[in-house]
Amino acid sequence: MKFLDLCKVYIRSGGGGGGCVSFRREKFIEFGGPDGGDGGNGGSVWAEAVDGLNTLIDFRYQQHFFAKSGQPGMGSQRTGKTGDDIVLKVPVGTEILDEDEETVIADLTTVGQRVLLAQGGNGGWGNLRFKSSTNRAPARANPGQPGIDRTIWLRLKLIADAGLLGLPNAGKSTFLAATSNARPKIADYPFTTLVPNLGVVGIDGKEFVMADIPGLIEGASEGRGLGDQFLAHVERCSVLLHLIDGTSSTITKDYRTIIHELDAYGGALADKPRITAMNKIDAMDPKQVSDRRRALEKATGGKVYTISGVAGTSLNEVLRALWAEIEAARGDGQEEQAPWHP
Repeated sequence: MKFLDLCKVYIRSGGGGGGCVSFRREKFIEFGGPDGGDGGNGGSVWAEAVDGLNTLIDFRYQQHFFAKSGQPGMGSQRTGKTGDDIVLKVPVGTEILDEDEETVIADLTTVGQRVLLAQGGNGGWGNLRFKSSTNRAPARANPGQPGIDRTIWLRLKLIADAGLLGLPNAGKSTFLAATSNARPKIADYPFTTLVPNLGVVGIDGKEFVMADIPGLIEGASEGRGLGDQFLAHVERCSVLLHLIDGTSSTITKDYRTIIHELDAYGGALADKPRITAMNKIDAMDPKQVSDRRRALEKATGGKVYTISGVAGTSLNEVLRALWAEIEAARGDGQEEQAPWHP
């Protein structure tokens, strides 16, 4: 299944049916009077977040969604049928943007959340509605309201608790595969990860979702490499895990490269809690590990974990640190309630 996280969609709500001009004509009924019914309402266009989807690929093959119009009113006081609604089923985490790609219409972050994108037009009144004490035989009816044409953008931001950052071949996919049941592509050349991957990670009986995105390179904010287009998928994360290749001879430069790209991306991404880990220590001698760890700690100004995704060294320690940040973020603004006593 291909991954698609941005698409353009054209929608139109249904127009309302026109009202009917009709008069009752039956044998032995001298003054039948008006009996024209109202037109039916047009169908509306909705968007709904559903479970089980993690891509917008369905909208690659169908971009136009037009709701049905309401039927016109009929004689004998019959109201026209209401047009059927259309529901766009999108993955949880989808943002709906206006045509300018900047104005956010809705952000669907929970399963079952719905938003009205285009309201169907109201049906017109039949001539029965215009009957009064002074106008006993009105010969006019209202047309239905037209539908709404709209162009929108759907942008998917995967919902994960923790996100993986790093240069290509820093070991992000290996870390995800070692700590979860996810099986991302792993190879010894850059940019093996071309689309984001999700994995459910367990530690000490707790579970959280981790996202692995394609590696960033210097100048990603200017479109180099795969660019920074996938950084949107870690915007919702509570904590970021910055993996650094310990075998690199420019380890501090590698660290600053990613931090610079986060700053260039803007938003609150650069201010999110970050945990730094030096990977691939299984390919280094103890003195190299110690020296490069000190250099990194000096550059970061904080603690640096030393791990090996391949050998599984110290992975639980990093996972516990990630869970502590996630738990703290989930608990923000929530006061613990004292247990109830009779």
